[in-house]
Amino acid sequence: MSEQKRDVSRRDFMRGALAVGSAFGGLTILGASARGQAKKALRAGLVGCGNRGRAAAINFLEAGKFVQTETAIVALADVYQKPIELTRERLKQDGCDIPDGRCFAGFDGYKKLIDSGVDFVLLATPPVFRPAHFEACVKAGKHVFMEKPVCVDPVGGQRVIAAGEEAAKKNLSVVAGTQRRHDTGYLATKKLVDDGVIGSVWGGAVYWCGASSWITRKEPGWSDLEYMMKNWINFVEMSGDHIIEQHVHNIDVMIWFMGEVPAVAVAVGGRARRKTGNQYDFFSVDYQFPKKNFVHIQSLSRQVNGTWSRETEELIGDKGRILAKSVYLHPRKRVELPKIEGHDNAYVQEHVDLINAVVKEKPVNEAEQVASSTLVGIMGRISAYTGQPVRFTDVAKPDGQFGKLALSPTAEDFEKGEIKLPAEEIPVPGTAEV
Repeated sequence: MSEQKRDVSRRDFMRGALAVGSAFGGLTILGASARGQAKKALRAGLVGCGNRGRAAAINFLEAGKFVQTETAIVALADVYQKPIELTRERLKQDGCDIPDGRCFAGFDGYKKLIDSGVDFVLLATPPVFRPAHFEACVKAGKHVFMEKPVCVDPVGGQRVIAAGEEAAKKNLSVVAGTQRRHDTGYLATKKLVDDGVIGSVWGGAVYWCGASSWITRKEPGWSDLEYMMKNWINFVEMSGDHIIEQHVHNIDVMIWFMGEVPAVAVAVGGRARRKTGNQYDFFSVDYQFPKKNFVHIQSLSRQVNGTWSRETEELIGDKGRILAKSVYLHPRKRVELPKIEGHDNAYVQEHVDLINAVVKEKPVNEAEQVASSTLVGIMGRISAYTGQPVRFTDVAKPDGQFGKLALSPTAEDFEKGEIKLPAEEIPVPGTAEV
């Protein structure tokens, strides 16, 4: 960025910060202490006050302590009032006393929170809402932490990538909840892979196999909207299916370590035990990486109670292999990892990296990488549902074979209250309509 543009950007930001500072009863302006003035106060709002959102807010506050930067959660938004109150009560333990006027319930609560004078927005709602919420944050000039995954369909992924490009133009920082990329152990392992310690990658596998997630049964008197919100994790329209909602972590590591997205996915999957929603119980996807001499990486994900569990990533090279945060030379000689500085909790470190990016005026932007990882999971899901190979180009661009696929209901439908429960039927390969 040119010095002239940087000065303009700083002046614009400081004007806004001064105005916001007066609205928050004297909290000092962002970045002031970097120039020898007052101590910084970074104001964040949380959208989505469930367990993950509550934890993200606590992680943000802990990150501030770690880098000795004053942080505060000053606004909350959720569809329902109860999680707002639970989160509000918990954050009092960290010195954040959030008044009624900055607690916003309802599907449009995120808009009110964005307009409440925050510097950062933490997005932790079900994935179906992420593209619309992220777009609104970027438009308003907010720095963003957004939980993974960031969409449930190709159109949503494209929206996130486009909004990320706008964020870059505005010098906004965006960090995603793919916390392995901020984990000191994974960072050390990645360095060894890049240094050629395991040699050329021949193949590998990534896993998230475990028990079923929670289930909420529909109660008499519930509307379709209420049922979908309270059982969101079991509807592909809300969560993207578990290959997206959960397994995206391992898929993201696969892409990160391979240095490219796979070109093609060929998958199988099915449902044997789940009795709610419209998702599969298991997926097995063969991802092909043509730029890496057509290396194949297997992706295995399953949510079935009483079955073998494994959650890890493994890559095999001609000299050695990695297993998550461990590196071995053939046959089984363990390699010492280089020291990487950072917080010992990756969930905190991702917020440390976000805060540092803003305070040091060195923006980071993870929007495209997390959207691409989510789209790679969607490749596998569509391939399993249909029984057909799916290419990354099929989902990443509007003119791809599935590039205009948008599941319904959308975030905008929820805001309008126009919700019709999708059929609780599962796709049958060879006959399924995408």
